[in-house]
Amino acid sequence: MERELKFATKCVHAGEKPDPVFGAHTTPIFQTSTFIFENVEQGAARFAGEEAGYVYARIPPNTPTHAVLAEKVAALEGGEAGQTFASGMAAITAVVLSALKQGDHLISTDVVYGCTYSLFSEVLPGLGIDVSFVDTSDIENVRAAFKPETKMVFLETPANPTITVCDIREIAGLARAQGAICVVDNTFATPYFQKPLLLGADVSLSSCTKYIGGHADLLGGVVVGSRDFMKCLGKVVGYTGGIMGVHEAWLCIRGLKTLHIRMDRHAENAMKVASFLESHPAVIWVRYPGLSSHPQHEIAEKQMSGYGGMLSFEIRGGVEAGRRLMDSVRLCSLAVSLGATDTLIQHPASMTHACIPGHIRNKVGIKDGLVRLSVGIEDPEDIIADLEQALSKT
Repeated sequence: MERELKFATKCVHAGEKPDPVFGAHTTPIFQTSTFIFENVEQGAARFAGEEAGYVYARIPPNTPTHAVLAEKVAALEGGEAGQTFASGMAAITAVVLSALKQGDHLISTDVVYGCTYSLFSEVLPGLGIDVSFVDTSDIENVRAAFKPETKMVFLETPANPTITVCDIREIAGLARAQGAICVVDNTFATPYFQKPLLLGADVSLSSCTKYIGGHADLLGGVVVGSRDFMKCLGKVVGYTGGIMGVHEAWLCIRGLKTLHIRMDRHAENAMKVASFLESHPAVIWVRYPGLSSHPQHEIAEKQMSGYGGMLSFEIRGGVEAGRRLMDSVRLCSLAVSLGATDTLIQHPASMTHACIPGHIRNKVGIKDGLVRLSVGIEDPEDIIADLEQALSKT
């Protein structure tokens, strides 16, 4: 039996083959919108799905560049197939439109990315899809939320921005027993630190804009699951057209080659920064899965091989103190998004999660004083020194 390649080797080699025509070392950018058929029969067979191949850049498998990226991420996630998208939100939208219909019910983690919350709370109900937001860190809450119409459980773990963790294996098993699929937003952890499919989830998705691209220079999303689910998803992709640009696909392929190296440094730095913040007198609390003080540290330890680069914390003095902190950093960048090589700091209540009503934010733990930090790959001493000088001004 052929030996399975290790994760780092898959990052570099999975999905990629020497170019058969010119022998290009790296995967080429196939800058084309359409493809030529050898004859009418071949064209008809490809449009009918009876023959593998490319037909038009909007229709999966899109282009050979996209196909390499999808195969690489599927290999890293431990899934059968993948599909790329123009953004993480395009990926989430396609997944729910593929799996849910009028009259169905969706259970979602109560703390999710702001636009995910808006999609679920504003758009889906208009399509006749019922949504329940649940604290999925407690499996009993999930169990109690099921209805006969429940067709999907959507988990975001670690959650944005509270860094709450939920037990994927337990919830995926519960969903399966109830005849529902389990979908996991794996953006924060990446397949390097967490593999939802191997824990029993049906679908794993990520915003490539973050750690997969890794350099804050692209938008993209990716979904990985079974071939059957991808076939169903492919119809929605073709009809709605939310596909990733070919140059962005190429950048993601390049970014993935160093994913394992970057994630190790992100996590190493984040642990040092979290420990520093936890010991600082101006900080009330810190949430980082690697800290023993994290409420779900044991779950994180069980299902993650590392704890990523994301953390959140609250400082004394509330919103005003947080504003002074973020206005005083010099090395850290005051910017939304995450997963860049440099450290990013932001205020979720007024930025990424401002679209969520205030009373709901407070209920789920997105307090006005919460600060989110995406720890970069700089020297950790420099990150800590910048935070220390900024905290002294709060």
